Amino acid sequence: MTLLIASDLDRTLIYSAAALGLTMPDPVAPRLLCVEVHESKPLSYMTETAAGLLTELTADPRVVFVPTTTRTRKQYQRIRFPGRPIPYAICANGGQLLVDGVPDRDWRRQVATRLAAECAPLEEVHAHLLATADPVWLRKTRLAEDLFAYLVVERVLVPAEWIKSLAEWAEARGWTVSLQGRKIYAVPQPLTKSAAMREIARRTGATTTLAAGDSLLDADLLLAADRGWRPGHGELADAQWTAPSVTSLTTGGVLAGEDILRAFTRAAAGVGTLGA
Repeated sequence: MTLLIASDLDRTLIYSAAALGLTMPDPVAPRLLCVEVHESKPLSYMTETAAGLLTELTADPRVVFVPTTTRTRKQYQRIRFPGRPIPYAICANGGQLLVDGVPDRDWRRQVATRLAAECAPLEEVHAHLLATADPVWLRKTRLAEDLFAYLVVERVLVPAEWIKSLAEWAEARGWTVSLQGRKIYAVPQPLTKSAAMREIARRTGATTTLAAGDSLLDADLLLAADRGWRPGHGELADAQWTAPSVTSLTTGGVLAGEDILRAFTRAAAGVGTLGA
């Protein structure tokens, strides 16, 4: 029996310094392991305990661990996970399926066909973002893998009314808006992590799926899995979102990553029973 574990990364398993949620100085603060460096600067961390749990998971031949992220392939490949090499990864919110680090061309063609048929084109959405965002709070505009767009903003300056208006405009065109930290994402509704997870489950013969995530873009992944977990922080926690198959943790910050990996490890120990 094969267990597939699909987990979001940023603010679920790995954390920037700003998202750690630790009080410094703290005599009981956990030891941290840096798992991402960019331009010679450390960017993302997990606790050493979480790193040990992930190493244990990836060593289990019954487990297929799948990093599942909105990051682009280039951004994802900056991460250095502890443990054995990870054969599958989902990037660009499901738009890229990596097999041994290489994008699967058949999957990308399937995604492109569905987006063309079901939602407004990226060019239209990007143009709307540029036309309506205020330079007072807008810092950067980015296109990701020619699939979706996001803004880097000064979050405290962004009017809630603008985000609500953008979400309504986008929904009418088949797109979803998600606010994560300092980034505002506009993503096509058919572009989902869950679809890519199902494809990997099909290829690997996985009979049980587990998932974790903290943002609106993770909701479909959590609902598609047999069992899911969300941390006590993030978009879903703020909205008090839950589902019968989803465990809502009270832990927030980097320690939530530990709790999620503990739950995964317990489930792997009882494969076939979901006894976590």
